[in-house]
Amino acid sequence: MLSQLYIENIAVIRQATIDFSKGFHVFTGETGAGKTILISAINAVLGGRTFKEIIRTGETRATVSALFTEIPPVLCEKISALGFSPEDGQLLVQREIDLSGKGQCRLDGRPATAAMLREVCSLLIDIHGQHDNQELLSAEKHLGFLDSYGEYNNELAAYTDAYERMCDCAARLDKLQVDESYKLQRMDILQFQLKEIGDAKLLAGEEEQLTEQQKCIRNAERITESLGAVYTLLNGDGEELKGALETLEEVSSELDIAAKYLPEFGDYGEKLSDAYYMLEELGSRARDTLEEADFDPRRLDAIESRLDTIYKLKKKYGGSIAEILEYFDKISEEYQSLELSDELTAKLQMELDEANTQLRAASEALTACRLAAAAEFSERVEAELAYLDMAGVKFSIIRREKPYSANGADEIEFLICTNTGEEAKPLAKIASGGELARIMLAIKNVLAEKDNIGTIIFDEVDTGVSGRAAQKIGKKLAEVARHRQVICVTHLAPVAACAAHHYRIYKTVEDGRTFTRVEELTREQRVQELARIMVGENITESALKSAEEMLES
Repeated sequence: MLSQLYIENIAVIRQATIDFSKGFHVFTGETGAGKTILISAINAVLGGRTFKEIIRTGETRATVSALFTEIPPVLCEKISALGFSPEDGQLLVQREIDLSGKGQCRLDGRPATAAMLREVCSLLIDIHGQHDNQELLSAEKHLGFLDSYGEYNNELAAYTDAYERMCDCAARLDKLQVDESYKLQRMDILQFQLKEIGDAKLLAGEEEQLTEQQKCIRNAERITESLGAVYTLLNGDGEELKGALETLEEVSSELDIAAKYLPEFGDYGEKLSDAYYMLEELGSRARDTLEEADFDPRRLDAIESRLDTIYKLKKKYGGSIAEILEYFDKISEEYQSLELSDELTAKLQMELDEANTQLRAASEALTACRLAAAAEFSERVEAELAYLDMAGVKFSIIRREKPYSANGADEIEFLICTNTGEEAKPLAKIASGGELARIMLAIKNVLAEKDNIGTIIFDEVDTGVSGRAAQKIGKKLAEVARHRQVICVTHLAPVAACAAHHYRIYKTVEDGRTFTRVEELTREQRVQELARIMVGENITESALKSAEEMLES
């Protein structure tokens, strides 16, 4: 249940802490006192949409937190599956809103998103507002009410799986069944591209190697001269020019003699030996390169022709050889798919036929479950309506067949007959505002028996109701509150009188600023508030007596 609600800087509420317990709670107050703000704050902490305009004027951020306690183990398991583990059956939900419109969300102190708040809190609390009554006027919403009541999750899951499989098969089949002339044209294009790329026999890394070879051939004369000079300078010319290697040998020989008498020169001998072998290897490498290098200008023509081929293919099929080869694999697969499309089409058609058979069976099973639930649901709602001073009203559900869709092949609509002997008609055609409120309350009460939600909030659901019907609504809410926490915002004294806990919302002006306050009323204060609701500000003794009697009853 909701144990505590903390609100700070929401509209005209500067700061408010409201403690809740089990049972039936009501909030009353003058029009404009802030009852709507209270519901907006609760919606915000539950992950609802918020706007920066909700922040109190002059402040930079607003905060709402809700503490839930005594969460039953079955709901703790579901919340844990979502990644949050309530400790000792408690969960703290927090939301901050700043002037950027963003803010922060937290679940048990851990960062979360608004979507996470909605998902977790939907297991803990259900808010029913005036606009929800309008859902009854939309036949498209009625199936959702019935599915919430019916215990056929397995049949729903089986239908969903079958429907998704059918849609997948149909989509793949549509993709294959292209126009025959387009198919032939496409195959001709792909065949040409496959041949053009295939004939080129491209190799990974080939372009880089050819570019390097091209650079060498274009600079062959400079390379030959440089490497020749390196070899000659190292080995001499065999005539007048002494090579660096021969000079190093002489230096090494003389250095060995000196090192016998001056040991510190010994290290230089080792370093000179290493330098000699490195330069000797350099000379050999220069000679071998000169002997093996292919600097034939005719080879340059072949290389440039090959690079030109690669360049043209890159312009058409990709920015590199790797991308061209990737494109080649892609169109090869497409060509094969088109070539074998007739065979694949036949195979997919068989899959689609099988999927449709399974879908039909799953749909029939789901429809049977829905019809059985509809009969029971109608009976239960009628019983609730009878208690809510709508005895004799007949509530029924009609099912029409519709094409397969994500939620089945059933079109469900609620009908009502308010007078004996008349034909049942859609709610939108005959139900008044007060009747809608009671019908929705009856439906909510029936659905409440099917879930484990610990808290239900009703926001002025008694609009359009008065007198005996209002008293019946109050008693029904009190009855529901025996098994779960009920919080209600109301303008009706008979409803407020039935609550175990009564809160008044009112405005004050302090230092030129407006503040909304929330206080729990004592019994004497409740009598005063009930009298005010009944007759307004000019409270008479008879009004107080009536309020006392109403509270007593």
